[in-house]
Amino acid sequence: MESGEGFHLDVGDGHRIWVQPWGDPSATPVLFLHGGPGSGCNAGQRRLFDPARHRVIFVDQRGAGRSLPLRARHSNTTQDLLDDFERVREYLGIAQWLVVGGSWGATLALAYAQAHPARVLGLVLRAVFLGTRAEIDWAFGTALATFHPLLHEGLLDQLHPRERVDPLPALWRRILDPDPGVHVPIALAWFHVERALSELVPPATALPLPLDGPLPATPFMEAHYFLNDCFLLPGALIDGAKQLASLPGIIVQARYDLLCPPATAYRLAAHWPGAQMTVVEAAGHSISHPGVAEAVRGAVLTLAPGVVA
Repeated sequence: MESGEGFHLDVGDGHRIWVQPWGDPSATPVLFLHGGPGSGCNAGQRRLFDPARHRVIFVDQRGAGRSLPLRARHSNTTQDLLDDFERVREYLGIAQWLVVGGSWGATLALAYAQAHPARVLGLVLRAVFLGTRAEIDWAFGTALATFHPLLHEGLLDQLHPRERVDPLPALWRRILDPDPGVHVPIALAWFHVERALSELVPPATALPLPLDGPLPATPFMEAHYFLNDCFLLPGALIDGAKQLASLPGIIVQARYDLLCPPATAYRLAAHWPGAQMTVVEAAGHSISHPGVAEAVRGAVLTLAPGVVA
């Protein structure tokens, strides 16, 4: 078994990404792509894999997790991240790997598989996100206002009345403002709102909350990516789904996911004939839900059963 201690890999542009291989080095390689953008990998995600059957590669994307510099947005685009995954694959001497990702990780998994289909054994996607403004408007506009109206109003309260005409870009611009007096309260409010949308039973359903503590990377990285349309051409991932025809794939979708609703997963599946759909009832976006985690683990074992002595 690999120790899983991890190391920094210099990928250029002043970025050193954190790479953590663990499991059986002779087993099927699995690339795990975390969400966000900006959330990073964590120990809890290990339960999705069997270390006796898989060689799992955790990668903290540029600006996220233990990668350096933290929250760095220079030379940080979707293409940069895809290039990094190729650098990791080549550095570790891996010919092909199963690619697993949820939410933003699913976005990257799709983009990577479409760019490098010969390097991919299959895809396990949880909570499909296609990187479009319409999906973001749904989650932080329609869904938030419908299911958490007090949180929605609290988020809008962070803005001047004139900014409410198109509030999301205004919030993102404030999060990226260099003045801590501007970006700290907005970034923390965004973080709490996104957490509420992620949980079936959220810890809080109204703002204001105690907006203090360490600043997470996700609000900054999300603002950077969302202001730039996730650095994807319109409809790119759906248009490119035909390139997945020869790849096996399993989509795990929670029924009550407010951030990445089932309609998006079904839309992708309609363009990807080889995909199987697994719907988890009474679950939301979070991977911490036991049913969602079990479904992802089962999907990984289906596509990469490995060999047990």
